[in-house]
Amino acid sequence: EQLPIFKAKHPDAKLSDLVRKIAAAWRELPEEEKKVYEADFRADWKAYKEALSKFKDQLTPAQLVSFEKEVRQKRLKKKASVKKRELMLLGKPKRPRSAYNIYVPESFQETKDGSAPGRLKTINEAWKSLSSDERQAYIQLAKDDRIRYDNEMKSWEEQM
Repeated sequence: EQLPIFKAKHPDAKLSDLVRKIAAAWRELPEEEKKVYEADFRADWKAYKEALSKFKDQLTPAQLVSFEKEVRQKRLKKKASVKKRELMLLGKPKRPRSAYNIYVPESFQETKDGSAPGRLKTINEAWKSLSSDERQAYIQLAKDDRIRYDNEMKSWEEQM
């Protein structure tokens, strides 16, 4: 209900800022008004659970297994994302880059092909055709980055 109202008040604000403002307004809302929304939520949740139950009843056993596997994978992906964000907030060092990952950004600026996928395809072909001497420079940079990562990880782990 509140999103269109807040969008009208703050047309240039990002969605995340709008959500923060709506959350602050929610915290300021009296308990009696909150109960109305909570009752609506419970009714919607009950309807959702019934619809989900009907949906699952219509599935074959193989489809049900596939559906549950998909739900499990989404849940695990979300948990991994949350964990990664938490580690980032704790200052965990970024993983070391591979030789190829060092080569791509350097070459991306030089490649003139219009679209990003086209540029990446050109870069990939160029990487495959690099001589071993040319590749060795990037391999050495990757080794140096690995050493940096190992040192930062030791320091970070001691700090934690």
